[in-house]
Amino acid sequence: MSDLSQPVSPRRAASSLNVLLAVCATAIASFAFAPLEVPADTRLSTPDEAITSLMDGNKRFVKQKASAHKIELDRADLAAGQAPFAAIIRCADSRVAPEICFDQPLGSLFVCAVAGNIPTLEGIASLEYGVAVLGTKLIVVMGHSECGAVGAAIEHRGDTSVLPGSLPQLIDQIVSPCAMTVDPADPDALAKATECNANLGASELVKRSTVIKDAVASGKLKVIAGVQDLASGVFKITRR
Repeated sequence: MSDLSQPVSPRRAASSLNVLLAVCATAIASFAFAPLEVPADTRLSTPDEAITSLMDGNKRFVKQKASAHKIELDRADLAAGQAPFAAIIRCADSRVAPEICFDQPLGSLFVCAVAGNIPTLEGIASLEYGVAVLGTKLIVVMGHSECGAVGAAIEHRGDTSVLPGSLPQLIDQIVSPCAMTVDPADPDALAKATECNANLGASELVKRSTVIKDAVASGKLKVIAGVQDLASGVFKITRR
């Protein structure tokens, strides 16, 4: 019989802790990445159906006839899992809310937010999770009118280093491809650069992610881009 009063060596204790952590990590991963059981009649089966659902919802929002958030929430179902039919990479702007703009209930959209709706590495990885694990049928790069990030890219296109903190690294991703292609004196410069930035983001997602690229090639996924006009609420698709 072992003597429980004997002290445990630091090496043995560390080894036991490492084993415990590894077991816990494996268990967590198995739950996080396990395929979800979703009733067939709750899912949209094609990317085109996903686009139609979003655009129909936007029409209801524009006409002030939105209904998705007037229903009683079934929190038990939401807590049990998610099966979003579309993923959105949106600007961090407080005036942009995809669930409201597209009149969709909680659990329907997988949303990532970053200033300028730029596909960062972390954002791409999140969208890959939506596609590979959650079965998302559509990715939307969602720009919007009066975007501050795009405006900053145009205003400081000659030198972004004057911007504070980490903003130069973010804004630089808009400057070269989009802000440099417009005339700052053009009244439509911001709108043109905003559309360019959204379209570029959609192209970059397919280019930089094999998960997304393969899903698009197989017909299981579409990646589109568009711009929401904040004044009217209308979302216009600019790239299919």
